[in-house]
Amino acid sequence: MVRRELLIWKLNSTTRCEELAHGNSTAVSEFIILGFSSSLLGQVLLFLMCFAIYTLTLLGNSLIVLITLADPSLHISMYFFIGNLSFLEICYSSVTLPKMMAISLTGDNTISFTGCAAQMYFFLLLGSAECYLLAAMAYDRYVAICHPLRYVAIMERRSCVWLVAGSWLSGIPVSFIQTTLVFTSPFCGPNKINHFFCDVAPVLQLVCADTSRNEMSNITVTVVFLAIPFTLILISYTCIIATVLKMSSPGSRHRAFSTCSSHLVVVTLFYGSGMVMYLRPRSSHTTENDKLLSLFYTVVTPMLNPVIYSLRNEEVKGALRRRVAGKRLSPLQ
Repeated sequence: MVRRELLIWKLNSTTRCEELAHGNSTAVSEFIILGFSSSLLGQVLLFLMCFAIYTLTLLGNSLIVLITLADPSLHISMYFFIGNLSFLEICYSSVTLPKMMAISLTGDNTISFTGCAAQMYFFLLLGSAECYLLAAMAYDRYVAICHPLRYVAIMERRSCVWLVAGSWLSGIPVSFIQTTLVFTSPFCGPNKINHFFCDVAPVLQLVCADTSRNEMSNITVTVVFLAIPFTLILISYTCIIATVLKMSSPGSRHRAFSTCSSHLVVVTLFYGSGMVMYLRPRSSHTTENDKLLSLFYTVVTPMLNPVIYSLRNEEVKGALRRRVAGKRLSPLQ
């Protein structure tokens, strides 16, 4: 008897979703983002944390962008990539943090259907761009260390522009297809996203139809935008390590490794958290752990990148000191 009722309910639900899908309509016009905490104190603390992180992210990355543009000594390919990475991090954090702050400040945790789709699209686009931009930066370090005499010829301005443009444009078709697949699926009623932004997996949980096509798309995106760039980075650093170990001078080895250290730290933070999030077994996923991991690579990493590149890079620190010294001297001249 129970099995019969369960079967009838499932058939009715399936029929309703098919009717919605064939009618090109949806029962959901907006979503509710549950976020982290519903208590007043939790919302206040979350707003203060988000405000501090977003302010530091904007100031730090903007400073890196400006200093790489203003200082002639930084007009080389390595800092062209770093400046582009900082600009990307500003955009990346702006996809999620302003909405999180608005929810915490106003208590209105709704997001429109179109707004959710836009947030997912730009999140996927910018995340994909960062994956390939980090791979391009690894290639730049490979050429600098393994082919120093040909570095200027290979990494000319036009080549760098093409690499950066390719990184930015690579995610457009896939992000568009994946977002379209998700938001053309039927949503039959439940609209509470148990996350702090419109990520693919939490939104797919609300779809009342077969999501196997979306899951295959997720696997494809993971391979194309996580595994392939990471493999390219591994190949680049394998060649770098082999070249450095052949150097006879300890000083040369130290200088070679020091030029890569900042990039390696950023790659470890970004890819480490991303792979733990998307490549671990589904059985080990919990909602709270997924939120914390997502918070790390979407919010914390963009804030840390300018700190890593400024504290671990002598040329950037030197450029900052020259700018500060110039500002102090200009009123006296």
